[in-house]
Amino acid sequence: MAEAILHHLGGERFEAHSAGSKPAGFVHQLAIDALEHIDVPILFAESKSWDRYKDQPIDAVITLCDAAAREDCPVFPGAPIRAHWGLPDPAYHPGTPEERQAFAVAIAQRIRSKIEAMMALNWQDPPSDLRRALQRLGEI
Repeated sequence: MAEAILHHLGGERFEAHSAGSKPAGFVHQLAIDALEHIDVPILFAESKSWDRYKDQPIDAVITLCDAAAREDCPVFPGAPIRAHWGLPDPAYHPGTPEERQAFAVAIAQRIRSKIEAMMALNWQDPPSDLRRALQRLGEI
């Protein structure tokens, strides 16, 4: 969801990639429906491994899923800024289909709020300041 939201809101300024250590092989329907609900188009959505990006220079790596904080991230060239925004994965949320969808929409809205705040940061600030600011966004 974050990749689609950042591409939608900041595609001129930011390039977004979403990937994981154990990609599911498909984009979950909850994510597709949640993005549609918040009017974010889903372009080129696919489930991908972070290995695809391991040789590309990356400015910032932001992990989102609660479980991702416990995983080792790959080493990217250029020492990117790292932050964690721990959010529950809607795919594992219990409840009725309607409750699960409402939860997915709530998570998509939280991601959108964090990305809007991230885009407002001064990306010319020193990396240590940016890292702290990005970490603070994970705490709200």
